[in-house]
Amino acid sequence: MAAVRKTYGPLDCVAFPPSGGVAPRACVILCHGYGAPGTDLVPLGFDLVAHRGPPRDQVQLVFPAAPLSLDEIGLYGGRAWWPINMQELLDCYAHGDFDLLREQVPPGLDAAREAFLETLAAVQEETQLPLSRIVLGGFSQGAMLTTDTALHLPESPAGLCILSGTLICESRWRSLAPRHRGLPVLQSHGRADQILPVQAARELRDLLTSSGLEVDYVEFPGPHTIPPEALERVGAMIDRVASL
Repeated sequence: MAAVRKTYGPLDCVAFPPSGGVAPRACVILCHGYGAPGTDLVPLGFDLVAHRGPPRDQVQLVFPAAPLSLDEIGLYGGRAWWPINMQELLDCYAHGDFDLLREQVPPGLDAAREAFLETLAAVQEETQLPLSRIVLGGFSQGAMLTTDTALHLPESPAGLCILSGTLICESRWRSLAPRHRGLPVLQSHGRADQILPVQAARELRDLLTSSGLEVDYVEFPGPHTIPPEALERVGAMIDRVASL
């Protein structure tokens, strides 16, 4: 399975279409984190489906690049889904108080969600797959974006992967989440995460669980990263969806 560069909607992407030109039975869209290049998660494509047999050989993976360049702030090649107020974030770290971030709807999030929805629609048009066969997910800021997107959708996707994400938009997410009772969610977070503290991840887990979503929560003794166990469970979610 070879990776190809494609544009879906407004976003440049790297895609892994099924080999042999067969129509995909499922699709997974994974979004990278703040400050990473648009191709940051592409190596996961090789780990997840490129060298596997059925049913993963009938799965399409898509890795969008965030719309905002961070070259002007010195993060050359880095991209973002929305800008981050670094001084505000540093103040939160200094005081150990992240309550402000929990309630905040970050400026630029809604625009990022609309861009991502256009990309999702373009992927659906090409693959002819319903949302019930599409898994959304991401890492860090990309996980926050796809969580917000999934909760805004009128119907649930096949699954949601929250890899080292955190709780933002708390009031909004709490009101939207019950519409997606039964949505399978894989959530992973490191106990030694110094970027997004694990306590907020636990609170996000509790919010989703209390709203009726089916959360498979993986907490690991590591930093802000994706552990092998979480990647294995992403693969298991892919297998489930592709086998339907």
